[in-house]
Amino acid sequence: MLIKYKLLYKVTILGKEVGYVTNKIEFEKLLNEQIINPNDEKIAYVDIEELPKYKLVLADNSIISNEEEIYTKVSDMAVTTYKMYAVAINNKTSVYVNTIEEAEETVNQIKEEYASKLEEIEIGVNEIYTKNIDEVEQTVEVASAIQTAEVEVLEVVKEQEKIKAATLDGVYFEARPVSGTITSRFGANESIRDHTHKGMDIAAPYGTKIVAAAKGTVTYSGWMGGYGNLIIITHENGIQTYYGHCSKLCVKVGKEVEAGDTIALVGSTGFSTGNHLHFEIRKNGMQINPQKYLYK
Repeated sequence: MLIKYKLLYKVTILGKEVGYVTNKIEFEKLLNEQIINPNDEKIAYVDIEELPKYKLVLADNSIISNEEEIYTKVSDMAVTTYKMYAVAINNKTSVYVNTIEEAEETVNQIKEEYASKLEEIEIGVNEIYTKNIDEVEQTVEVASAIQTAEVEVLEVVKEQEKIKAATLDGVYFEARPVSGTITSRFGANESIRDHTHKGMDIAAPYGTKIVAAAKGTVTYSGWMGGYGNLIIITHENGIQTYYGHCSKLCVKVGKEVEAGDTIALVGSTGFSTGNHLHFEIRKNGMQINPQKYLYK
């Protein structure tokens, strides 16, 4: 009888017979080490809908065990979740590394080297989980992580300095109202007017779009004496911007606008000698030099 039959383990997965293995203990050890709990620090955990079930049977000698095929079926069922660590600057991922130690080393070195520049910059570590192996392959060594983070920190510092230089009492003048040639600056004394210039003039072709310099609310849209067609936008903390001599007004009073939104078109209405935008910044009704914040 033993010559005609042999002992094998019949394997079923999700109630379906998938084959036979000779040694259950060795096969389970293989699955555990290679698929279920691999020794890989990048892997957080592995999900498998159901692990194989085994039953010791007396099988015909003609039946051949198929461990490799069963192994492949289990491997195909496995869903691997990977863990990596992101060095984040202002909550935006800068670079990925493999371990928490590498992430903390990167962060600590950046903080040490750029301590004086990090007052308004948050730099920390985020634990990231993903099933996408391509993302895991983006991880880098510490030296490269530090180099990447340094570049991005300096870019953030530069951007913050730019914003600070273009901000008046919390109002960030993000967009130039129009691109063109400055033909008259704030404080200029010229023969075409009987007073010191209280804004700046930027010459541009007729019909060129004029955009809001900062976020705010349109509080005037119409004709106003020497300004011709005028848009006034009221911002926060008593700050207003004026856009004069427009050929067309594109927004009405009450309109909420963002920096960069089109509000009017360049023209030469009112007291004007050619197509241009007359632009003013006012604080509590007093004109101040726009070039402190724009067109530097």
